[in-house]
Amino acid sequence: MTDRTKIFYPVEADLLLLTENLKQLVPARHPILYAAAEHLFGAEGKGVRPAIVLLVSRTTMPNQDITQRHRKLAEITEMIHTASLVHDDVVDSSEVRRGIPTVHSRFGNRIAVLAGDFLFAQSSWYLASLDNLEVVKLLSEVIMDLAEGEIRQGLNRFDTSLSIEAYLEKSYYKTASLIANSCKAAAVLSEVSPEIAENLYQYGRHLGLAFQVVDDILDFTGSTKTLGKPAGSDLCSGNLTAPVLYALEEKPYLEAMISQEFTQSEDLEKAVAVIKESNGIKRSQELAAYHASSAIDCLASLPPSDSRQALRDLADYVLIRIY
Repeated sequence: MTDRTKIFYPVEADLLLLTENLKQLVPARHPILYAAAEHLFGAEGKGVRPAIVLLVSRTTMPNQDITQRHRKLAEITEMIHTASLVHDDVVDSSEVRRGIPTVHSRFGNRIAVLAGDFLFAQSSWYLASLDNLEVVKLLSEVIMDLAEGEIRQGLNRFDTSLSIEAYLEKSYYKTASLIANSCKAAAVLSEVSPEIAENLYQYGRHLGLAFQVVDDILDFTGSTKTLGKPAGSDLCSGNLTAPVLYALEEKPYLEAMISQEFTQSEDLEKAVAVIKESNGIKRSQELAAYHASSAIDCLASLPPSDSRQALRDLADYVLIRIY
């Protein structure tokens, strides 16, 4: 099973309810902020992270329905993710995301920043209402990690001495932390053993890292239509990802090209060509495959169910995107 819609079938009804609830977050008396929320939560391609939370919830509650706290956690996860994207787009001056105009390009930077702030604040309020200190700590750490990841990425622009380990650590902060900690939070709400909760945290960590590495590969191999942004955008902005770092090990002359920060458009084209000629993409595929496989291994202690199978299929689906 490789189609994402089919993978999420066990929580399809849950996701429909979640989307409607998210659209009601912002009161209609704030028309611009309301329009921004409609724009955000109506976007195609949303819902992966809350779907994972709902699947973990159903996997860890095999003989009973999930609780309202599980559902609220899924909403909180999407709010935090969306808020971080809104702020990232302002920082990166991104005009489109997944082929649609970003909030700041439609409503301006001020509204975009306020919309992101509102979602972070709303998610914090919902977190407190869950009345579970461990879950509050897990998701609060995510918000700190997102800021840490963005700061590290900003400080390391065009830094050709960046190691793969530092890249993966930044990728954890920016992408995997939310998935890992929300998986563990869902397990905590299900009152499973600490060992199973930790396994689900590791599932989310490995899945998140695989997801990010695949996205970074697609920045070189995907089409502009598929990506919703021009190919090579990360490299152009100085964000050096796994394919670049591996290519640098093999073709050190690439360092001089990157250090000039692509002042000429043809410089970027040359650098992308060098990266594609190297083993950088192949080695990145192997890195993504390692983390996807590790994620699947973390599910071994869970009882068989449609939801557990969906979590396994999702790890396979992440890899299929690059082949």
